[in-house]
Amino acid sequence: QVQLVESGGGLVQAGGSLRLSCAASGGTFSSYNMGWFRQAPGKEREFVAAIIWSGGRTNYADSVKGRFTISRDNAKNTVYLQMNSLRPEDTAVYYCAAVIWDGTSWSKFGSWGQGTRVTVSS
Repeated sequence: QVQLVESGGGLVQAGGSLRLSCAASGGTFSSYNMGWFRQAPGKEREFVAAIIWSGGRTNYADSVKGRFTISRDNAKNTVYLQMNSLRPEDTAVYYCAAVIWDGTSWSKFGSWGQGTRVTVSS
């Protein structure tokens, strides 16, 4: 199965920016749709963004539209999440995964990465 390692999290001031990376190995990365999810303290894991295998189409949760950008570099087997205009509400552990469209939403298949923690202070 595909192995995933997230990185790039940290502490940032509200209004600031951060870029997360997810490095993949063990599969044909370019054939997978990829997504980012996050889990805030005391809450369920939620969808953040997805990008199709070719990078030609993206999808975002309403809460991050206009602020976050998902992208991928298939030559580097890496997917990114550029986060701008960060808010304290964005504080969470962020995870990447291969994703599939189930008719109503994006769902992961295979294993989660270990996640990277993002803390946004005010």
